[in-house]
Amino acid sequence: MTQPTRLRRWIDKATPSRESIEGNRWLKPFARRMMHSSLWRFTRRSVPRGVALGMVTGILVPMGQIPASAVLALPFRANIPAAAATTFFTNPITTPPLWIFAYWLGSQFVGEHGAGPQSATVRQGWGEWLLNDAAPTLVTGLVTVTIILALIGYFASALAWRLWIAHKWHKRSRDRAMRAAG
Repeated sequence: MTQPTRLRRWIDKATPSRESIEGNRWLKPFARRMMHSSLWRFTRRSVPRGVALGMVTGILVPMGQIPASAVLALPFRANIPAAAATTFFTNPITTPPLWIFAYWLGSQFVGEHGAGPQSATVRQGWGEWLLNDAAPTLVTGLVTVTIILALIGYFASALAWRLWIAHKWHKRSRDRAMRAAG
């Protein structure tokens, strides 16, 4: 079994189907509009929009990321499967380093307000430190990281789409030349 086949099978398994979204009780009010075929076609414009939208919902929405990305795909005319699959960028392995980096980045913008979490347990509880001192820093960092990753995802998927189409055209012209020659 080749690597692209494994990747394709994983994507097919991880991405919700049209039927599962249509049957979801939270999405029933949007189901009719959400089943429009343009939101499910893989086009050069809708896929990068879906990737960027999936990054945004994957990082900023704490729960219900796939339904949120599906609903937000409507006004942005983004590809729903691409948006849903991209939300898996945040998972138990990637989230802690992402939040640590976001906190560090936010502290560069906002500045350090108070002591870090080590002295917070002595002065005050973890909850107070998180809500009072860390929240503005973390939110600033998360929004910044989200914008950066959404832009990278958008342009990387647009470039990958272009390269894939160029490869197909090149292969098609090479096959035509071989048929004409032989």
